Amino acid sequence: MRWLPHSSSFASLHVSSLLNQVGVGVNYGLLGDNLPAPDATIGLLKSRNITKARIFDPNPDVLRALEGSNIEVVLGVRNEDLQQLASDKNAATSWVANNVVPHFPAVKFRYITAGNEVIPGPLATFVYGAMQNLDAALKSANITVPVSTAVSYGVMGAAFPPSSGAFLDSELEVMGSIVSFLSKNRSPLLANVYPYYTYANDPVHVRLDYALGTSQHKVVADGLNQYTILLDAMVDAMYAALEKRGGQDVRIVVSESGWPSAGNGDIATLANAQTYVNNLIAHVSSGLGMPRRPGSAMETYVFALFNEDLKPSGTEQNFGLFHPDMTEVYPVSFA
Repeated sequence: MRWLPHSSSFASLHVSSLLNQVGVGVNYGLLGDNLPAPDATIGLLKSRNITKARIFDPNPDVLRALEGSNIEVVLGVRNEDLQQLASDKNAATSWVANNVVPHFPAVKFRYITAGNEVIPGPLATFVYGAMQNLDAALKSANITVPVSTAVSYGVMGAAFPPSSGAFLDSELEVMGSIVSFLSKNRSPLLANVYPYYTYANDPVHVRLDYALGTSQHKVVADGLNQYTILLDAMVDAMYAALEKRGGQDVRIVVSESGWPSAGNGDIATLANAQTYVNNLIAHVSSGLGMPRRPGSAMETYVFALFNEDLKPSGTEQNFGLFHPDMTEVYPVSFA
């Protein structure tokens, strides 16, 4: 499917309708010193019919604000807590008792993620153990919430063509254990997938329309699969990598994807960000799926809700859909 350029009110209505069907979510980060209070933020989400949100740690004020909101929540475990959670079952029991039980079922937990973007890295070996112990602690508390982890695209050792997708050789053992766990528990793998970085790192060889999703013609052919959208190719490469580790039945959730509106010349612009995000929402909501996994909507969380001023300067501060005063950075129709 070609992503539709965001150029008319009809496109906005179309995006809104599809969003409501699939429940595309947002990443709600807190690295700002001028962000609205959690209650106000949850009010903003509800006013825009945003039905899913991902938070990176169990902030008690945010969790309290989410109670009774009917917003499904992806709850993250802090990376620095992974080692203890992997090595001590009692620590996992306490984590669930302190961060999940007090808010359940008033908060609709969709997934618990053991770490964010720690594979590859020194914490990678703790992810599987943390996932196991958190899963056991949740079951002991009679709470059914899938446990997973969120990986960056840096976990990939090969990605082109998509059918050759494979995890890094150095991470095959770690990823093999994680994939086996996910398959056994029917849980998805959360993946942070950014066509922006692929294009920004190689604008000579990667076409902008391919990255933004506006190409009207095939850009990449891979056997019988044809790609007009870079996101599709990147996700399908991850599916190929999963299959090589026995994860044919593991679903991918795009836990982060976005485009900065400033901070990198004529690549990070308001127009490009608006085009990418609106096309992203329309595409993943369409039900067409990816060439390697056709016929299903792709659960996706847009990065990010706010521009956050405590992040590194440049593009990192400019991924937000909203300014801290809750005005739009650019139009995205959620209502």
